[in-house]
Parts: sequence; C-alpha cells; structure tokens
Amino acid sequence: MSVRTKESKLLRKKIFSNSINIFLLLLPFVILIFSMFVGRYIISPIVVIKIFLSKIIYIEPTWHPTMESVIFDVRLPRALATMLVGAGLSVSGASFQGLFKNPLVSPQILGVSAGAGFGAAIALLLLNKLILVQICAFAGGIIAVAFTYKVSKIYKTTPLLMLVLSGMVTAALFSALTSLIKYVADPLNKLPAIVFWLMGSFNAVSKSDIIFLGPFIIIGLTILILIRWRINVLSLGEEEARSMGINTEQLKFIIISSATIITAACVCMSGIIGWVGLVIPHVGRILVGPDHKKLIPVSLILGASYLLIVDDIARSVISTEIPIGILTAILGAPFFAYLIRKSKSGWNY
Repeated sequence: MSVRTKESKLLRKKIFSNSINIFLLLLPFVILIFSMFVGRYIISPIVVIKIFLSKIIYIEPTWHPTMESVIFDVRLPRALATMLVGAGLSVSGASFQGLFKNPLVSPQILGVSAGAGFGAAIALLLLNKLILVQICAFAGGIIAVAFTYKVSKIYKTTPLLMLVLSGMVTAALFSALTSLIKYVADPLNKLPAIVFWLMGSFNAVSKSDIIFLGPFIIIGLTILILIRWRINVLSLGEEEARSMGINTEQLKFIIISSATIITAACVCMSGIIGWVGLVIPHVGRILVGPDHKKLIPVSLILGASYLLIVDDIARSVISTEIPIGILTAILGAPFFAYLIRKSKSGWNY
C-alpha cells in the first residue's frame, strides 16, 4: 500500500470522526428544540424560536401568553428532566458494564430500582404526597444498594461476582415486597397510582423536581466523567489495576456510589425506566469503541437524546400518554437482540 493511499485513508477516518463529533454535539440541542413544538397543544416551530429569542433580545409578542407558559412551565422542564434521566441511566450503565466486564449489566443490577420502587410504593400507600414519595424512593434505592454491598463484602474485599449475586438477591427481595404492597393496596385508588408510577412517566415532572433531584444526577455524572479513564484500567482486571497503583476497592466504591445516587435520583424523578442503561452504552461502543474516555461522554449525549425522543413519542402518538417504561422496553429489547446477533465474536471492554 502506497504512502499516499495510507494518508488518504487516515484523512477519511479523521473526517468521519470529526463528523460524528459534530453530529453528537448538535443532536441533543436539535431534539430539545424539536420537543418544544411536539404535543397535543400545537405551537409552530417559528413561534417556538421567537419565544426563546424573546428572552435574549426584544421581540414584540405576537403569540398568545398560553404558548409561552406551555413552553417554559411544562415542556422545557419536562424535556430537561428527561435528558437528565437519560444521560444519568446511560452513563451509569456504561460505568457498570466496564466495572463488571459484563454486557448484560444495567444500572438496576445492584437492586437500586427495586429498592426505590418499594420505597415509592410504601409512600404512595401511606402518604400520597409527591415530595414524600420521592424522598422514600431515594432512600429505598440507597438502602437496597447498601444492603447489597454489605452482603457481598468478604473480609475487606467485595468481589464483583458476589456484588452481582447479592444484587440479584436484593432486587428479588424488594420486588417481592413491592408486590406485597400492591396486593394490600386499595384496588380503586392506591393500586393504579403505584402501578402507573412503577411503569415510568415524566407526566408529573416540574421545575422543583429538577432543582431538588437534578444536582444529585449532575454530581454523580461529574464524578464518573472525571474518573472515566480509571474504568479502562479496572476493566482489565483487579490484579492488573492494583499493579498500576490503583486502590481498586476505593475505585469500586466510588463508581458504585456515584451510579447508585444517579439511578436513585432518576427513579425518583420518573419512576422505573428500563433498557436505557443497558442498550445505549452498546450503541456508544459502535460509534467510538470501548475506550471509556470517549464512551462515557458519548453515552451521556446519546442517552439524553434517545430518552427525549421516546418521551416525545410517549406524549404525542395517541390521545393519552403512554408510560415511557413500556416504550423503552418495546424499542430496547428488539434492538438489543439485534446487537446480540451482530456481536457473535463477543464484546470488547
């Protein structure tokens, strides 16, 4: 192969990589603007752009005040919350898959979603106030993972296999307790509220939810982004990581704690949403490879964009809103099956 041919291939590869980067950077902003005029209350794209520009420069209002209220009080907070949850679940999933070296791992692997669901079910049964439901859900998720971590600890170490097995036990336990709550709940009032919450929805999200829960997700994301290169080292194996001078127990604790806080806050905000943290990291690997220095930021962008698209479908495709957890499963399961068929040679981490 001539030198000129090699240089031409490198140039094409660089152009393709730059195009992917530009596409990924613009994608969430384009979808966010698109989401502002999607819904049963029709607002034209031109009006949406004018309303946003009116907050920066003076534009004489030619639109009804209700349109501005719909955008800034309903659609924008919901879209931002959806993007936070999508980004949080995707980054948590990518971090856990690298930590456990397992393509089937998702943010729910340690029982956080099951624990949060149990906490929310109790609050909906006994208290029925949104803020208390969120607090109980968050506490339930943290308690569940703390229980998993305690059960899996052997002397001063926490083997990854023991963590996974303990997480399965914890998830089964809290899922059974949630089923017990549903069994004793009032079938005409309490039970529908519990079932709908567990299916996942952004229908009740408000600005206060973003203010209250958003910082937990952002802090967890920041920590995982800052230590993303260490996940590469840990994915090589604990012995190799220790030989490089990394405190593996401390690093595992930081990753698990950050991902748990993110997932618990996401569940508090939207209910249980599956498949996002499982599928999106694999899509990221197709685009940028297994290097977590690139994979974590790409998973953040793809997760935020993907869940926002799914939420737009959930609230606009029919007259009543579809629980978003149903749609993520309907879309995620077949796509993951396709990835399994495509990746016959195995998965790279």
